[in-house]
This record gives sequence, C-alpha cells and structure tokens, in this order.
Amino acid sequence: MRSIDARPGRGAPVNSSSTRFGLPERMADGDWLDDRDTIDDAVPPLRTTVTTEAARTIITRNQSPDIGFDRSINPYRGCEHGCIYCFARPSHAFLDLSPGLDFESRLFAKPNAADLLRAELRKPGYAVRPIAFGTNTDPYQPIERDWRITRACIAVLAETRHPLTITTKSDRVVRDVDLLAPMAAERLATVVVSVTTLDVRIARTLEPRVPHPRRRLAAIRALTEAGIPTYVSLAPVIPHITDHELEAIIAEAAAAGACGAFFLPVRLPNEVAPLFRAWLDEHYPDRAAKVMATVQSMRGGRDNDPGFFTRMRGEGPWADLLRTRFRIACRKAGLGHIKLDLRTDLFRPPDGPQLSLF
Repeated sequence: MRSIDARPGRGAPVNSSSTRFGLPERMADGDWLDDRDTIDDAVPPLRTTVTTEAARTIITRNQSPDIGFDRSINPYRGCEHGCIYCFARPSHAFLDLSPGLDFESRLFAKPNAADLLRAELRKPGYAVRPIAFGTNTDPYQPIERDWRITRACIAVLAETRHPLTITTKSDRVVRDVDLLAPMAAERLATVVVSVTTLDVRIARTLEPRVPHPRRRLAAIRALTEAGIPTYVSLAPVIPHITDHELEAIIAEAAAAGACGAFFLPVRLPNEVAPLFRAWLDEHYPDRAAKVMATVQSMRGGRDNDPGFFTRMRGEGPWADLLRTRFRIACRKAGLGHIKLDLRTDLFRPPDGPQLSLF
C-alpha cells in the first residue's frame, strides 16, 4: 500500500517522525506542492524551497573519537538528494521541521559562509587542521549549482593554502577542479566520491536526486586525471538491497582511478529508522523483514547502535562477512585505505580589512 505522503522524486515516503528532541510531528502540507493538478489521483511532487540563513559561525567542531576530523563546514541545511538512509536527517528537527520530506525539500543556504570562514581563519591562535566538507549534508547538492557557496568557501581555503577534504555523491565537484587541482598539487586537498549502487533502479528510490552512478564514476576519473587524490565510499552498504554489489563497485571505482576505498554498514539513528522502515514497506515489501533482521543482527538486536566505534563497524557474523568481502575485493582491485596525508604548514591567514587596502 502506497504511503499517503509519498512524492515522486523524493526519498522519504512520509513526513512525520517522532523525535528525541520533544518537538511535535509535522505532516505534509499541501502548500508545499507544485502548482499543478494531480493526474489520475496521483500525488504531485513537492517543490523545493530554499531559505537564506544568517549564520553566525561556519566551522563546526566535534570531539568524536571514531571520526577522522575535528572540524567541518556545512554550507546548507537539509539535502535535496533525499537519501533515505541519511544520518543527518534528525538535524532538521532542531528547526521544528520533519526529518522526512521536510529535510529534502525545505532547505537552508548560508550565503555568508565564505565571509565567516575568512573571519575565523583570521583569528589569532587559529590552529590548522583539515576542514571536512560533506560530513553532514552534501556540499554539491543541486542548489550548489546556483548558490555556489561551497565553491566560495573552497576559494578562501585555496587562497590561504588551508587543507580540506570533500565527501560528495555528486559529479558537480568536477566543476571546481580549477581550485582543487592546484591545492592537491601541494597536498592540500582530497575528494571522496560516494557510490552506493550501480543499479539505477535502486538508486532512483534509495537516493532519488543523486546523479547517476556512472556520472559519479566518471567524476572519479576526471578528478584523478586532474591529479586530485580521489577515493570511493561505499557508505552505506544495505543488506539484501545493495550488499551484492560491493565487489563490482570496488572494481569499477578502481578502473576509474580511485586510489582507495572504505565502507560502512547502514546506520539508522532514532529518527531515520522509522523512515527507513517505511521506505522498505513502500519499495521492498517482499524483503523488509529480512533487511531489518540483518540490520539488527549487526546492531546488537536494535535498529541502531550509537556506541562509538561499533556504530561505524557493526558487529556479528554479517558485519564480519562484509569486512572480509571488502578487504578481499580491495586487494584484488589494488585499492588501499583512505589516507588523509595533508599538509598544514603552508597556511597563511587571510589579510585583514586594513591590510587589504595596501
């Protein structure tokens, strides 16, 4: 039975989800729909809206012991890619919006991001460490084509010779090769391209507004040919949906020039789990129970294991099998692990307002 909230071209089948933050649930609102009549009683698609946000800071810091970076930049809130498994979905609840359809259709842009970044890099005592893009929402989601906030931030880092890493599911990153290639030549930039499936039929519902898998493989090739160290991410691997493609993805990425790879078993934080279950019921009702049983077998009998380190690896026979398959596939393809060997000694703070006059 089709969900009443399901929309063409969107990932989440519903727009309501209980949250750990005590905020009220939100249901789909007809005012968000495109101005068109329904055809044969079909629900029309949602219109994407973008609201500008006057951010006060732009570098987000974390102290998580199982994450390989301590700072990141997110030019946008929400992500139009609509990946059903996205662990960033719960962040929309802080805005009193749903982690469901709201997250992928009601977006927020930070047009002052580059100015804030320049100001933060100028602060006395700033300690240089690589800044990560794409750790929450995708910096190259469709609205970046017009807003170009990610590019503006990269331009500041290029000017100051500050190291960065980028993780994206979009081939739009190739647009910024002119900035990234010179940085990579000085060991200041690496890119990770996420490829979760090669099957376009799966991709259309799993990550409905992400570029075609072949375009992402082409992006790996283009970035590598430009001299930018580029890796492939198989995150997440979903049992009984995408796990059978693990070896093929690694082989294709290696052929495209990727220099390393990593993977994560699917994670389902509190607000994501019910959305993912609804997605399974909508698109894979024949195996929904089997998928969730296997996920729980890797997560201590729960939908999600939030513990440091185990949340990234998973436990049990299924998780062990995935790790073994991944290791063998990488060895056959000649791929290593991701190594972020970036320089920090080239950084030069941006000029202040007064110095720029001379």
